[in-house]
Amino acid sequence: MESILPELETPFINATEKYLELTKELQSTKTSAMTHSELESFLSGEGRELMRRLLEEHLKMRGPGDIWKSIIGSDGIKRSYKQLRLRRLITIFGKITIKRMGYSNPGESSLFPLDAILNFPVDIYSHGIRKAIAFEVSKNSFSEAVDSIKQTTEVNVHKRQAEVLSKKAAQDFDDYYEQMCTSLQLDEAKNLPLLVLTTDSKGIVVRKQDLREATRKKSERDQKKLTKRRSKFDTKNRKRMASVASIYQIEKWVRTPESISGEFANQGEALKRPRPKAKRVWASLEKTSEQIMSELFEEAYRRDPKKQKQWVCLVDGDPNQLERLKKLIKNLAIHVVIILDIIHVIEYLWKAARVFNEEANKASEKWVSKRLLEILRGKTSLVAGGMRRSATLLKIETTVRKPVDTCANYLLKYSPYLRYNEYLEQGIPIATGVIEGACRHLVKDRMDITGARWSLSGAEAVLKLRSLKASDDFDDYWKFHERQEFYRNHFSQYFNPAILEEFLKESIENYST
Repeated sequence: MESILPELETPFINATEKYLELTKELQSTKTSAMTHSELESFLSGEGRELMRRLLEEHLKMRGPGDIWKSIIGSDGIKRSYKQLRLRRLITIFGKITIKRMGYSNPGESSLFPLDAILNFPVDIYSHGIRKAIAFEVSKNSFSEAVDSIKQTTEVNVHKRQAEVLSKKAAQDFDDYYEQMCTSLQLDEAKNLPLLVLTTDSKGIVVRKQDLREATRKKSERDQKKLTKRRSKFDTKNRKRMASVASIYQIEKWVRTPESISGEFANQGEALKRPRPKAKRVWASLEKTSEQIMSELFEEAYRRDPKKQKQWVCLVDGDPNQLERLKKLIKNLAIHVVIILDIIHVIEYLWKAARVFNEEANKASEKWVSKRLLEILRGKTSLVAGGMRRSATLLKIETTVRKPVDTCANYLLKYSPYLRYNEYLEQGIPIATGVIEGACRHLVKDRMDITGARWSLSGAEAVLKLRSLKASDDFDDYWKFHERQEFYRNHFSQYFNPAILEEFLKESIENYST
Protein backbone atom coordinates (compact mmCIF):
# COMPACT_ATOMS: atom_id res chain seq x y z
CA MET A 1 0.00 0.00 0.00
CA GLU A 2 1.33 3.43 -0.89
CA SER A 3 2.00 6.06 1.76
CA ILE A 4 -0.87 8.46 2.08
CA LEU A 5 1.34 11.33 3.26
CA PRO A 6 2.03 13.98 0.61
CA GLU A 7 5.42 15.61 0.22
CA LEU A 8 5.33 18.66 2.49
CA GLU A 9 8.52 20.54 3.27
CA THR A 10 7.09 22.26 6.33
CA PRO A 11 3.84 21.09 7.96
CA PHE A 12 1.35 23.83 8.83
CA ILE A 13 3.49 26.50 7.17
CA ASN A 14 0.51 28.71 6.28
CA ALA A 15 -0.95 28.41 9.78
CA THR A 16 2.45 29.22 11.30
CA GLU A 17 2.76 32.31 9.10
CA LYS A 18 -0.68 33.46 10.24
CA TYR A 19 0.16 32.82 13.89
CA LEU A 20 3.39 34.85 13.65
CA GLU A 21 1.54 37.61 11.84
CA LEU A 22 -1.10 37.65 14.56
CA THR A 23 1.40 37.76 17.44
CA LYS A 24 3.28 40.56 15.69
CA GLU A 25 0.04 42.53 15.38
CA LEU A 26 -0.65 42.05 19.10
CA GLN A 27 2.72 43.70 19.85
CA SER A 28 2.08 46.67 17.60
CA THR A 29 1.12 50.22 18.51
CA LYS A 30 -2.23 49.77 16.78
CA THR A 31 -3.47 46.95 19.04
CA SER A 32 -1.94 48.45 22.20
CA ALA A 33 -4.43 51.32 21.81
CA MET A 34 -7.46 48.99 21.54
CA THR A 35 -10.02 48.45 24.25
CA HIS A 36 -10.63 44.88 25.40
CA SER A 37 -13.80 44.63 23.29
CA GLU A 38 -11.91 45.82 20.21
CA LEU A 39 -9.25 43.19 20.91
CA GLU A 40 -11.96 40.53 21.24
CA SER A 41 -13.37 41.52 17.87
CA PHE A 42 -9.93 41.58 16.25
CA LEU A 43 -8.93 38.16 17.61
CA SER A 44 -12.30 36.67 16.77
CA GLY A 45 -11.85 37.42 13.09
CA GLU A 46 -8.11 36.82 12.77
CA GLY A 47 -8.19 33.81 15.07
CA ARG A 48 -10.87 32.22 12.93
CA GLU A 49 -8.59 32.49 9.91
CA LEU A 50 -5.83 30.79 11.92
CA MET A 51 -8.22 27.95 12.80
CA ARG A 52 -9.25 27.65 9.16
CA ARG A 53 -5.65 27.24 8.04
CA LEU A 54 -4.92 24.70 10.77
CA LEU A 55 -7.91 22.62 9.72
CA GLU A 56 -7.11 22.83 6.02
CA GLU A 57 -3.43 21.94 6.45
CA HIS A 58 -4.21 19.09 8.81
CA LEU A 59 -6.53 17.57 6.22
CA LYS A 60 -3.88 17.99 3.53
CA MET A 61 -1.44 16.10 5.73
CA ARG A 62 -3.91 13.20 5.83
CA GLY A 63 -3.16 12.71 2.13
CA PRO A 64 -5.45 12.38 -0.91
CA GLY A 65 -6.58 8.81 -0.20
CA ASP A 66 -4.66 7.18 -3.05
CA ILE A 67 -4.55 3.69 -1.59
CA TRP A 68 -5.64 1.07 -4.14
CA LYS A 69 -5.43 0.43 -7.85
CA SER A 70 -9.19 0.05 -8.05
CA ILE A 71 -12.30 0.05 -5.87
CA ILE A 72 -15.53 -1.91 -6.29
CA GLY A 73 -18.71 -0.01 -5.51
CA SER A 74 -21.89 -1.39 -3.96
CA ASP A 75 -23.20 -1.80 -7.52
CA GLY A 76 -20.50 -4.42 -8.13
CA ILE A 77 -18.68 -2.30 -10.73
CA LYS A 78 -14.90 -1.95 -10.47
CA ARG A 79 -13.63 1.63 -10.60
CA SER A 80 -10.02 1.68 -11.79
CA TYR A 81 -9.70 5.19 -13.27
CA LYS A 82 -8.04 7.50 -10.72
CA GLN A 83 -7.95 11.28 -10.71
CA LEU A 84 -7.23 13.93 -8.09
CA ARG A 85 -10.18 16.25 -7.63
CA LEU A 86 -10.76 19.37 -5.55
CA ARG A 87 -13.17 19.31 -2.64
CA ARG A 88 -14.47 22.54 -1.13
CA LEU A 89 -16.12 22.61 2.26
CA ILE A 90 -17.66 25.49 4.19
CA THR A 91 -16.80 25.01 7.86
CA ILE A 92 -17.43 27.03 11.01
CA PHE A 93 -14.01 28.66 10.39
CA GLY A 94 -14.61 29.44 6.71
CA LYS A 95 -14.10 27.74 3.35
CA ILE A 96 -11.34 25.15 2.94
CA THR A 97 -10.11 23.36 -0.19
CA ILE A 98 -8.29 20.02 -0.41
CA LYS A 99 -7.42 17.49 -3.09
CA ARG A 100 -8.49 13.87 -2.82
CA MET A 101 -8.32 10.85 -5.07
CA GLY A 102 -11.45 9.80 -6.90
CA TYR A 103 -12.02 6.30 -8.28
CA SER A 104 -14.31 6.11 -11.27
CA ASN A 105 -15.25 4.45 -14.54
CA PRO A 106 -16.83 6.09 -17.59
CA GLY A 107 -20.52 6.63 -16.95
CA GLU A 108 -20.31 5.64 -13.27
CA SER A 109 -20.32 7.73 -10.10
CA SER A 110 -16.97 8.31 -8.41
CA LEU A 111 -15.93 7.05 -4.97
CA PHE A 112 -13.67 9.07 -2.68
CA PRO A 113 -12.23 7.03 0.22
CA LEU A 114 -10.93 10.15 1.99
CA ASP A 115 -14.44 11.66 1.95
CA ALA A 116 -15.69 8.52 3.67
CA ILE A 117 -12.99 8.50 6.36
CA LEU A 118 -13.57 12.18 7.09
CA ASN A 119 -17.36 11.68 6.83
CA PHE A 120 -17.79 14.62 4.50
CA PRO A 121 -21.39 15.56 3.73
CA VAL A 122 -22.59 15.28 0.15
CA ASP A 123 -22.88 19.05 -0.26
CA ILE A 124 -20.63 21.97 0.60
CA TYR A 125 -21.65 22.58 4.24
CA SER A 126 -19.71 20.82 7.02
CA HIS A 127 -21.43 18.99 9.84
CA GLY A 128 -20.27 21.76 12.17
CA ILE A 129 -22.19 24.35 10.16
CA ARG A 130 -25.17 22.01 9.86
CA LYS A 131 -25.30 21.52 13.61
CA ALA A 132 -25.09 25.25 14.24
CA ILE A 133 -27.92 25.90 11.78
CA ALA A 134 -30.09 23.14 13.28
CA PHE A 135 -29.57 24.54 16.78
CA GLU A 136 -30.33 28.13 15.76
CA VAL A 137 -33.39 27.14 13.70
CA SER A 138 -34.76 25.28 16.72
CA LYS A 139 -34.72 28.57 18.65
CA ASN A 140 -35.42 31.36 16.16
CA SER A 141 -36.88 32.14 12.77
CA PHE A 142 -34.85 31.18 9.70
CA SER A 143 -33.90 34.82 9.12
CA GLU A 144 -32.66 35.20 12.68
CA ALA A 145 -30.87 31.85 12.47
CA VAL A 146 -28.80 32.79 9.41
CA ASP A 147 -28.02 36.18 10.96
CA SER A 148 -26.76 34.44 14.10
CA ILE A 149 -24.58 32.08 12.04
CA LYS A 150 -23.13 35.06 10.19
CA GLN A 151 -22.46 36.86 13.46
CA THR A 152 -20.67 33.94 15.13
CA THR A 153 -18.85 32.31 12.18
CA GLU A 154 -18.80 34.96 9.42
CA VAL A 155 -20.27 32.28 7.14
CA ASN A 156 -23.12 33.31 4.83
CA VAL A 157 -25.94 30.77 4.62
CA HIS A 158 -28.99 31.71 2.59
CA LYS A 159 -32.36 31.44 4.28
CA ARG A 160 -33.62 28.92 1.74
CA GLN A 161 -30.51 26.78 2.27
CA ALA A 162 -31.05 26.90 6.04
CA GLU A 163 -34.57 25.53 5.52
CA VAL A 164 -33.22 22.65 3.41
CA LEU A 165 -30.44 21.86 5.89
CA SER A 166 -32.86 21.86 8.82
CA LYS A 167 -34.98 19.20 7.10
CA LYS A 168 -31.91 17.05 6.49
CA ALA A 169 -30.79 17.57 10.08
CA ALA A 170 -34.08 16.21 11.47
CA GLN A 171 -34.37 13.16 9.20
CA ASP A 172 -33.04 10.65 11.77
CA PHE A 173 -35.36 11.75 14.59
CA ASP A 174 -37.57 8.64 14.63
CA ASP A 175 -34.68 6.20 14.18
CA TYR A 176 -32.81 7.83 17.06
CA TYR A 177 -35.60 7.24 19.55
CA GLU A 178 -36.25 3.72 18.27
CA GLN A 179 -32.61 2.65 18.50
CA MET A 180 -31.13 4.72 21.28
CA CYS A 181 -31.92 5.41 24.92
CA THR A 182 -34.46 8.17 25.18
CA SER A 183 -32.45 10.48 27.36
CA LEU A 184 -29.00 10.89 28.83
CA GLN A 185 -30.78 11.37 32.18
CA LEU A 186 -32.55 8.01 31.97
CA ASP A 187 -30.16 6.17 34.30
CA GLU A 188 -30.78 8.51 37.21
CA ALA A 189 -34.55 8.09 36.76
CA LYS A 190 -34.67 4.30 36.44
CA ASN A 191 -35.67 3.76 40.08
CA LEU A 192 -38.48 6.33 40.15
CA PRO A 193 -41.87 4.62 40.65
CA LEU A 194 -44.16 6.70 38.44
CA LEU A 195 -44.16 6.77 34.64
CA VAL A 196 -46.34 9.64 33.43
CA LEU A 197 -47.71 9.94 29.88
CA THR A 198 -49.60 12.93 28.46
CA THR A 199 -50.77 14.10 25.04
CA ASP A 200 -52.34 17.27 23.68
CA SER A 201 -52.64 19.20 20.42
CA LYS A 202 -51.93 22.70 19.15
CA GLY A 203 -52.81 24.38 15.86
CA ILE A 204 -50.22 25.73 13.41
CA VAL A 205 -51.01 27.98 10.46
CA VAL A 206 -49.93 26.12 7.31
CA ARG A 207 -50.15 26.65 3.58
CA LYS A 208 -53.47 25.79 2.06
CA GLN A 209 -52.15 22.72 0.23
CA ASP A 210 -50.81 21.33 3.53
CA LEU A 211 -54.09 21.48 5.43
CA ARG A 212 -55.71 18.17 6.23
CA GLU A 213 -58.28 17.29 3.59
CA ALA A 214 -61.36 17.96 5.72
CA THR A 215 -60.03 21.34 6.87
CA ARG A 216 -59.01 22.33 3.34
CA LYS A 217 -62.46 21.53 1.94
CA LYS A 218 -64.13 23.47 4.72
CA SER A 219 -61.82 26.41 4.07
CA GLU A 220 -62.69 26.40 0.37
CA ARG A 221 -66.39 26.16 1.14
CA ASP A 222 -66.42 28.98 3.68
CA GLN A 223 -63.98 31.32 1.94
CA LYS A 224 -65.51 34.66 1.00
CA LYS A 225 -62.82 37.08 -0.06
CA LEU A 226 -63.29 40.85 0.08
CA THR A 227 -61.39 43.25 -2.14
CA LYS A 228 -60.57 45.84 0.53
CA ARG A 229 -59.94 43.85 3.68
CA ARG A 230 -59.70 40.35 5.14
CA SER A 231 -63.01 38.76 6.01
CA LYS A 232 -63.57 36.51 9.02
CA PHE A 233 -63.76 33.52 6.68
CA ASP A 234 -60.19 34.16 5.50
CA THR A 235 -58.88 33.66 9.05
CA LYS A 236 -60.79 30.45 9.75
CA ASN A 237 -59.63 26.94 8.94
CA ARG A 238 -56.00 27.97 8.42
CA LYS A 239 -54.48 25.65 11.00
CA ARG A 240 -53.37 22.06 11.01
CA MET A 241 -53.27 20.44 14.43
CA ALA A 242 -49.91 19.30 15.74
CA SER A 243 -50.01 16.34 18.11
CA VAL A 244 -47.86 16.86 21.20
CA ALA A 245 -46.70 14.14 23.59
CA SER A 246 -44.68 13.95 26.76
CA ILE A 247 -43.34 11.21 28.99
CA TYR A 248 -41.35 11.47 32.20
CA GLN A 249 -40.59 9.68 35.45
CA ILE A 250 -41.18 11.16 38.87
CA GLU A 251 -41.13 10.36 42.57
CA LYS A 252 -44.41 9.92 44.45
CA TRP A 253 -45.59 12.98 46.38
CA VAL A 254 -48.41 12.45 48.88
CA ARG A 255 -50.58 15.54 49.43
CA THR A 256 -53.91 16.51 50.95
CA PRO A 257 -56.92 18.08 49.21
CA GLU A 258 -56.49 21.10 51.50
CA SER A 259 -52.91 21.73 50.37
CA ILE A 260 -54.05 21.66 46.74
CA SER A 261 -57.14 23.86 47.07
CA GLY A 262 -55.45 26.50 49.16
CA GLU A 263 -57.96 26.29 52.01
CA PHE A 264 -55.02 25.95 54.37
CA ALA A 265 -52.41 28.22 52.81
CA ASN A 266 -49.58 27.27 55.14
CA GLN A 267 -50.01 23.52 54.80
CA GLY A 268 -47.55 21.82 52.52
CA GLU A 269 -45.56 24.94 51.65
CA ALA A 270 -42.40 23.55 53.25
CA LEU A 271 -42.56 20.38 51.16
CA LYS A 272 -40.15 20.12 48.30
CA ARG A 273 -41.97 19.32 45.08
CA PRO A 274 -40.34 16.45 43.14
CA ARG A 275 -39.20 17.34 39.65
CA PRO A 276 -39.80 15.26 36.49
CA LYS A 277 -36.78 13.22 35.41
CA ALA A 278 -35.79 11.90 31.97
CA LYS A 279 -38.48 14.10 30.48
CA ARG A 280 -39.03 13.74 26.77
CA VAL A 281 -41.41 15.96 24.80
CA TRP A 282 -42.12 15.90 21.09
CA ALA A 283 -44.62 17.08 18.52
CA SER A 284 -45.58 16.21 14.96
CA LEU A 285 -47.65 17.90 12.30
CA GLU A 286 -47.41 15.04 9.81
CA LYS A 287 -48.45 12.19 12.08
CA THR A 288 -51.95 11.63 13.37
CA SER A 289 -52.82 11.74 17.05
CA GLU A 290 -53.24 7.95 16.96
CA GLN A 291 -49.67 7.53 15.71
CA ILE A 292 -48.28 9.88 18.35
CA MET A 293 -50.18 8.06 21.09
CA SER A 294 -48.79 4.73 19.85
CA GLU A 295 -45.27 6.21 19.90
CA LEU A 296 -45.91 7.40 23.44
CA PHE A 297 -46.68 3.87 24.63
CA GLU A 298 -43.76 2.43 22.67
CA GLU A 299 -41.53 4.87 24.52
CA ALA A 300 -43.09 3.78 27.82
CA TYR A 301 -42.34 0.13 27.00
CA ARG A 302 -38.72 0.97 26.21
CA ARG A 303 -38.41 2.60 29.61
CA ASP A 304 -40.32 -0.03 31.55
CA PRO A 305 -40.36 -3.28 29.54
CA LYS A 306 -41.29 -5.39 32.58
CA LYS A 307 -44.08 -2.98 33.62
CA GLN A 308 -42.71 -2.59 37.12
CA LYS A 309 -43.65 1.08 37.40
CA GLN A 310 -47.07 2.61 37.87
CA TRP A 311 -48.21 4.05 34.55
CA VAL A 312 -50.25 7.24 34.74
CA CYS A 313 -51.91 9.00 31.82
CA LEU A 314 -53.10 12.59 32.26
CA VAL A 315 -55.83 13.75 29.86
CA ASP A 316 -57.76 16.96 29.24
CA GLY A 317 -61.21 15.47 28.65
CA ASP A 318 -61.20 15.44 24.87
CA PRO A 319 -63.62 12.57 24.07
CA ASN A 320 -61.72 11.46 20.96
CA GLN A 321 -58.41 11.44 22.82
CA LEU A 322 -59.92 9.47 25.69
CA GLU A 323 -61.54 6.93 23.37
CA ARG A 324 -58.28 6.34 21.51
CA LEU A 325 -56.43 6.01 24.79
CA LYS A 326 -58.82 3.42 26.23
CA LYS A 327 -58.76 1.42 23.02
CA LEU A 328 -54.96 1.39 22.99
CA ILE A 329 -54.77 0.33 26.63
CA LYS A 330 -57.21 -2.51 25.97
CA ASN A 331 -55.28 -3.73 22.91
CA LEU A 332 -51.99 -3.65 24.80
CA ALA A 333 -53.53 -5.34 27.87
CA ILE A 334 -51.79 -3.04 30.33
CA HIS A 335 -52.94 -1.25 33.48
CA VAL A 336 -52.85 2.54 33.29
CA VAL A 337 -54.32 5.04 35.75
CA ILE A 338 -56.21 7.65 33.68
CA ILE A 339 -56.58 11.04 35.36
CA LEU A 340 -58.44 14.10 34.15
CA ASP A 341 -56.26 17.18 34.53
CA ILE A 342 -57.38 19.26 37.53
CA ILE A 343 -56.64 22.53 35.69
CA HIS A 344 -59.38 21.81 33.15
CA VAL A 345 -61.81 21.10 35.99
CA ILE A 346 -60.96 24.44 37.58
CA GLU A 347 -61.65 26.25 34.29
CA TYR A 348 -65.15 24.73 34.16
CA LEU A 349 -65.75 25.76 37.78
CA TRP A 350 -64.78 29.36 37.03
CA LYS A 351 -67.19 29.51 34.10
CA ALA A 352 -69.97 28.24 36.36
CA ALA A 353 -69.00 30.69 39.12
CA ARG A 354 -69.61 33.65 36.81
CA VAL A 355 -73.29 32.68 36.62
CA PHE A 356 -73.70 33.27 40.36
CA ASN A 357 -71.24 36.11 40.91
CA GLU A 358 -69.65 39.03 39.13
CA GLU A 359 -66.57 38.47 37.01
CA ALA A 360 -63.42 37.52 38.98
CA ASN A 361 -64.38 38.88 42.39
CA LYS A 362 -63.75 37.50 45.88
CA ALA A 363 -67.12 35.79 46.00
CA SER A 364 -66.34 33.90 42.77
CA GLU A 365 -62.96 32.89 44.12
CA LYS A 366 -64.51 31.59 47.34
CA TRP A 367 -67.22 29.73 45.38
CA VAL A 368 -64.62 27.99 43.21
CA SER A 369 -62.29 27.15 46.12
CA LYS A 370 -65.09 25.58 48.15
CA ARG A 371 -66.21 23.28 45.32
CA LEU A 372 -62.68 22.47 44.26
CA LEU A 373 -61.92 21.24 47.78
CA GLU A 374 -64.95 18.95 47.71
CA ILE A 375 -63.97 17.57 44.29
CA LEU A 376 -60.46 16.88 45.61
CA ARG A 377 -62.09 15.03 48.50
CA GLY A 378 -63.84 12.73 46.02
CA LYS A 379 -67.32 14.29 46.21
CA THR A 380 -67.71 15.12 42.50
CA SER A 381 -71.36 14.03 42.20
CA LEU A 382 -72.41 16.10 45.23
CA VAL A 383 -70.73 19.20 43.77
CA ALA A 384 -72.44 18.68 40.38
CA GLY A 385 -75.88 18.22 41.98
CA GLY A 386 -75.39 21.14 44.37
CA MET A 387 -74.59 23.72 41.69
CA ARG A 388 -77.59 22.61 39.65
CA ARG A 389 -79.90 22.93 42.65
CA SER A 390 -78.52 26.39 43.40
CA ALA A 391 -79.25 27.54 39.84
CA THR A 392 -82.79 26.13 40.07
CA LEU A 393 -83.54 27.71 43.47
CA LEU A 394 -82.31 31.07 42.23
CA LYS A 395 -84.59 30.67 39.16
CA ILE A 396 -81.76 31.44 36.75
CA GLU A 397 -82.88 31.34 33.12
CA THR A 398 -81.90 28.32 31.06
CA THR A 399 -79.67 30.26 28.68
CA VAL A 400 -77.90 32.07 31.52
CA ARG A 401 -77.31 28.93 33.62
CA LYS A 402 -75.83 26.98 30.69
CA PRO A 403 -72.23 27.12 32.06
CA VAL A 404 -73.50 25.58 35.31
CA ASP A 405 -75.16 22.68 33.52
CA THR A 406 -72.13 22.24 31.27
CA CYS A 407 -69.82 22.05 34.30
CA ALA A 408 -72.11 19.61 36.11
CA ASN A 409 -72.36 17.38 33.04
CA TYR A 410 -68.58 17.49 32.66
CA LEU A 411 -68.03 16.43 36.28
CA LEU A 412 -70.52 13.57 36.08
CA LYS A 413 -69.36 12.33 32.68
CA TYR A 414 -65.70 12.11 33.73
CA SER A 415 -66.26 11.13 37.38
CA PRO A 416 -64.33 7.81 36.92
CA TYR A 417 -61.22 9.91 36.21
CA LEU A 418 -61.78 12.43 39.04
CA ARG A 419 -60.92 10.29 42.06
CA TYR A 420 -58.43 12.90 43.21
CA ASN A 421 -58.60 11.84 46.86
CA GLU A 422 -57.18 8.43 45.85
CA TYR A 423 -54.58 9.93 43.52
CA LEU A 424 -53.32 12.34 46.18
CA GLU A 425 -53.04 9.55 48.76
CA GLN A 426 -51.00 7.50 46.28
CA GLY A 427 -48.71 10.44 45.50
CA ILE A 428 -49.75 10.64 41.83
CA PRO A 429 -49.64 13.97 39.90
CA ILE A 430 -53.04 15.38 38.89
CA ALA A 431 -52.07 18.30 36.62
CA THR A 432 -50.79 18.40 33.03
CA GLY A 433 -48.31 21.22 33.51
CA VAL A 434 -45.59 19.39 31.55
CA ILE A 435 -47.67 18.92 28.40
CA GLU A 436 -49.15 22.41 28.63
CA GLY A 437 -45.63 23.78 28.82
CA ALA A 438 -44.61 21.58 25.89
CA CYS A 439 -47.46 22.95 23.75
CA ARG A 440 -46.39 26.47 24.54
CA HIS A 441 -42.65 25.91 24.14
CA LEU A 442 -42.58 23.53 21.18
CA VAL A 443 -45.39 25.05 19.18
CA LYS A 444 -46.62 28.49 20.19
CA ASP A 445 -43.31 30.19 21.04
CA ARG A 446 -41.68 29.23 17.72
CA MET A 447 -44.41 28.29 15.24
CA ASP A 448 -46.97 30.99 16.04
CA ILE A 449 -44.96 33.85 14.55
CA THR A 450 -47.08 36.70 13.20
CA GLY A 451 -47.64 36.28 9.46
CA ALA A 452 -45.96 32.86 9.28
CA ARG A 453 -47.58 30.23 7.07
CA TRP A 454 -45.63 27.00 7.29
CA SER A 455 -45.01 24.23 4.80
CA LEU A 456 -45.72 20.80 6.23
CA SER A 457 -42.16 19.51 5.82
CA GLY A 458 -40.59 22.72 7.14
CA ALA A 459 -42.76 22.83 10.24
CA GLU A 460 -42.19 19.13 10.93
CA ALA A 461 -38.41 19.58 10.81
CA VAL A 462 -38.48 22.53 13.21
CA LEU A 463 -40.78 20.69 15.62
CA LYS A 464 -38.38 17.73 15.69
CA LEU A 465 -35.34 19.94 16.32
CA ARG A 466 -37.16 21.82 19.09
CA SER A 467 -38.25 18.50 20.59
CA LEU A 468 -34.64 17.30 20.75
CA LYS A 469 -33.52 20.50 22.40
CA ALA A 470 -36.40 20.52 24.90
CA SER A 471 -35.65 16.89 25.83
CA ASP A 472 -31.90 17.59 26.31
CA ASP A 473 -31.13 15.06 23.57
CA PHE A 474 -29.80 17.42 20.90
CA ASP A 475 -26.07 16.72 21.29
CA ASP A 476 -26.56 12.97 21.67
CA TYR A 477 -28.87 12.94 18.65
CA TRP A 478 -26.31 14.80 16.56
CA LYS A 479 -23.68 12.12 17.16
CA PHE A 480 -26.24 9.54 16.02
CA HIS A 481 -27.16 11.67 13.01
CA GLU A 482 -23.54 11.95 11.87
CA ARG A 483 -23.14 8.17 12.12
CA GLN A 484 -26.27 7.74 10.02
CA GLU A 485 -24.88 10.20 7.48
CA PHE A 486 -21.74 8.09 7.23
CA TYR A 487 -23.75 4.93 6.52
CA ARG A 488 -25.98 6.71 4.00
CA ASN A 489 -23.35 8.67 2.11
CA HIS A 490 -20.27 6.45 2.30
CA PHE A 491 -20.48 3.02 3.92
CA SER A 492 -23.38 1.94 1.69
CA GLN A 493 -21.47 2.92 -1.49
CA TYR A 494 -18.77 0.23 -1.19
CA PHE A 495 -18.98 -3.44 -2.10
CA ASN A 496 -16.59 -4.20 0.75
CA PRO A 497 -16.82 -1.38 3.32
CA ALA A 498 -14.10 -3.05 5.40
CA ILE A 499 -11.53 -1.43 3.12
CA LEU A 500 -12.40 1.89 4.79
CA GLU A 501 -11.31 0.51 8.16
CA GLU A 502 -8.11 -0.75 6.55
CA PHE A 503 -7.53 2.68 5.03
CA LEU A 504 -8.12 4.42 8.36
CA LYS A 505 -5.73 2.08 10.18
CA GLU A 506 -3.02 2.68 7.58
CA SER A 507 -3.74 6.40 7.71
CA ILE A 508 -3.18 6.56 11.47
CA GLU A 509 0.05 4.54 11.26
CA ASN A 510 1.53 6.71 8.50
CA TYR A 511 0.38 9.95 10.10
CA SER A 512 1.98 9.07 13.45
CA THR A 513 5.19 8.12 11.61
